[in-house]
Amino acid sequence: MPTAPSTVAAAPAARLWRPAWPCAVATILSSIRRGSGDPTYRTDESGALWRSCRTPAGPVTLRVRARAPLAEVEAQAWGAGADWILDRLPRLLGAADDPTGFEPRHPPVAYAWRRHPHWRVPSTGLVFEALLAAILEQKVTGQEAWTGWRRVLRRFGEPAPGPGAALGMRVLPAPAAVARIPSWEWLRCHIDPARSRTAVVAARAATSLERTLDLPPAEVESRLRSLPGVGVWTAAEVRQRAHGDADAVSFGDYHVARDVGWALTGVEADDEQLAELLAPYSPHRYRVQRLLELTGHRRPRRAPRMAPRTHLPG
Repeated sequence: MPTAPSTVAAAPAARLWRPAWPCAVATILSSIRRGSGDPTYRTDESGALWRSCRTPAGPVTLRVRARAPLAEVEAQAWGAGADWILDRLPRLLGAADDPTGFEPRHPPVAYAWRRHPHWRVPSTGLVFEALLAAILEQKVTGQEAWTGWRRVLRRFGEPAPGPGAALGMRVLPAPAAVARIPSWEWLRCHIDPARSRTAVVAARAATSLERTLDLPPAEVESRLRSLPGVGVWTAAEVRQRAHGDADAVSFGDYHVARDVGWALTGVEADDEQLAELLAPYSPHRYRVQRLLELTGHRRPRRAPRMAPRTHLPG
């Protein structure tokens, strides 16, 4: 587990935020982590979480820690994007998510809500970041997806500002840089042509996609899915993380329908059955999905895990 450096060359920008509820920082931010080796995410010995990203104002390293006895969240940020991310800190930690009207209708959901009553849907406000990560996860194992994510960041990203660099953290390359990655470099990152083509298309449309943050969910869905290679699953993954959409279910996922169906009825479901099961929970359908994930409600796995492909270079 990495530890924060004892000295920092430049003083960070800082913010102390007092949320209206006991903010579960680690649980809320867990959904934006892309595997245990994600170079944009770290935890230090004090329990603080570190995140690096590229904001509209530039790269940033964020350190955030909950001070539970004081009902406070303290944050420091380094880099050109420091003011931007500190201004968005409440939204990043779920302050814009309103669980009013959410009523568990199944015992596993009620149990999950009791276990995680302070979880909220985060909103990073970074559409291209969420979209690129989701594209790299299309139709592959988690291991393969996260390998591609790490390699893109290490080969084409840059060291995170401030102490983030000493922690081995990286900042996602700018969309223009992603659009220029040649086909053979994508392959070296273990990313096949179908995903790399979609990533390049997304990079070229990044500026317009960032303008979807204040649009209604249906319009966001329409604009995301207008991109070749972006379907219902990819759009939902983006809406969950970038837009903080509590109703964006991961339809089309290899596991979600089966796992949620099993948790709610004891029988695996398909997407059509999942839609029926979750319909009474609208507009909180993703909230059900994530709460069940957080409490480990998954169907028993009887077959070996899918092996990552080995025919790609790198």
